[in-house]
Amino acid sequence: MTTRSYTQLCGLAYALDIVGERWTLLVIRELFAGPRRFVDLLDGLPGISTNLLAERLKHLKQHGVIRRRILPPPAGSTIYELTPRGLALEKTLLELGKWGSQFVPPSMEGATVLRLGSYALTLKTFFRPHLAQGVNETYALHVDDEFLQVQIEDGDIHVQQNETRPADAAFYTDIISYLGLLMGQIHPDQAIASGLVRVEGDPGALCRFLELCGLPDPVESDLPN
Repeated sequence: MTTRSYTQLCGLAYALDIVGERWTLLVIRELFAGPRRFVDLLDGLPGISTNLLAERLKHLKQHGVIRRRILPPPAGSTIYELTPRGLALEKTLLELGKWGSQFVPPSMEGATVLRLGSYALTLKTFFRPHLAQGVNETYALHVDDEFLQVQIEDGDIHVQQNETRPADAAFYTDIISYLGLLMGQIHPDQAIASGLVRVEGDPGALCRFLELCGLPDPVESDLPN
């Protein structure tokens, strides 16, 4: 497949040459939660074909955004992960995701709900460092069959999938309830009382987690009627 170029003497144009094709930034989004096998990327990107995913991975690898490596035995799996050049895109993706969130409809009806790992950057996007000063806690998110660890360290946040370390609290829920909590559609006390979420450890941790990482209250749209 021939890659088109803007051929403009402009950094933004060259950036779009590399990451501006359809699906490319979403592939990168998936890798911010941690290394992924090809099949993991397919699961996290519903709608992409195997051929197109292979093309996007090849393109990103050629430009030094990702690398491909084989895990040592006994796993022996081939994985893809971000390079330092790819990791440098984090701030750009966070700001773009925050800008795009104003267009996300309040209802999940009709939208494709993704897997937990696909929403790893969402936690960083809406993290409130000013509220996390002096906070040092680790939360283990068990959503359906996936696991995500969120570590708050005195105003900083670290999110990694499948990384295990002692947690102050663990939350067990499903993806719809998790998103409802993040979006402020379900109150944490209501979720616990109704059994939508189970908390192990500090019972107040769920409220603190949402105060630090949940989506802000919706603001009045500035879009024309």
